[in-house]
Amino acid sequence: MSIQIVPLSKEHDRTQFSCGKTPLDNYIHRQVSQDIKRKIATCFVITDDDSKVIAFYTLASAGIPKEILPPTIAKKMPRAYKELPVTLLGRLAIDQNHLKKGLGKMMLVSALQKSLLVSSETVASMAVVVDPIDDEAKAFYEHFGFIALEDSNRMFIPMATIAEAFSDYV
Repeated sequence: MSIQIVPLSKEHDRTQFSCGKTPLDNYIHRQVSQDIKRKIATCFVITDDDSKVIAFYTLASAGIPKEILPPTIAKKMPRAYKELPVTLLGRLAIDQNHLKKGLGKMMLVSALQKSLLVSSETVASMAVVVDPIDDEAKAFYEHFGFIALEDSNRMFIPMATIAEAFSDYV
């Protein structure tokens, strides 16, 4: 199986996807098409050779209050901005039958690369933000350098950190 991460399309079979987390399974089965149609989110997938979705993530534009950022980062932001532009990595899930193959890392790297590219060339974003669904997800994001935001379940990674991580590959 050759692995490609592509935008979700009607040709992709989402019906059998199961990561074992009901909100994520329900999202890919029932909601994602409407979010794409309404321009609320974009969705990228990996499929197997039969076009069955085995992994997905979504990206959207969002904003976060400046005051929830760590002081070392907040002080570098313009005073006039109460809300700062970010990219929301809204959902990331791997089918239970395809765990422990590195697909989670692959999907995260893809999401961060796309976010960096868009931020650099099209729509500014100062960070990528995630809302971990549980402690397992939180540990996954922490492993890749995401930082908890104060008074929030959210985590973020500054775009500057992402750019630095990919500087050797550009």
